[in-house]
Amino acid sequence: MPHSHPRRLGCALAAALAIGAASPALAAPANPTRASLQGVTFTVSSQGEGSVRQLTITTSGTPRALAPIRQEILGSVSGVEVADLDANGLPEVYVFITSAGSGSYGAVEAWALNKGRRSLSPIHLPELSGPAAQGYQGHDAFAVVELNLARRFPIYRPGDSNAKPTGGTRQISYKLVPGEASWQLKPVRVDTY
Repeated sequence: MPHSHPRRLGCALAAALAIGAASPALAAPANPTRASLQGVTFTVSSQGEGSVRQLTITTSGTPRALAPIRQEILGSVSGVEVADLDANGLPEVYVFITSAGSGSYGAVEAWALNKGRRSLSPIHLPELSGPAAQGYQGHDAFAVVELNLARRFPIYRPGDSNAKPTGGTRQISYKLVPGEASWQLKPVRVDTY
């Protein structure tokens, strides 16, 4: 968000995450979770025990039935949001995944409905790298804030224990942009506080 103050965006993310605790569209799915936007409903479920699970997403409200998405994930589904980050009138589904273990590393699996509403294309979240990755040890929180996907995590300094990060918080805002073979979440802003 080019004109947002970092505190405002941070407050918006905190509010979205707080709302997520009470919202069935954002809370950890009680199989299955349904979320709708622009007349399209995505139903998200995951099966399995342990760190490897099977994610299934079905779609309704499209001109014809779409084949379900079935994919293996490492971890558990911690939230689901449906948004239109590029404001093109076609919704996307974002599935937030938390890995097993003390690091609770976050990941996003996402798909965008294509023009004509007859197919879905994957959305790619790039790996953390460079200065944005310094001090990263997991504990991610994701939320849709206005027209961005926000990722927030604590920053660890050398010697910090897993339970006590002392480096503050980093927030990365991503914008949805078309890529060569799929959609991309492009980092557009990094704030540390």
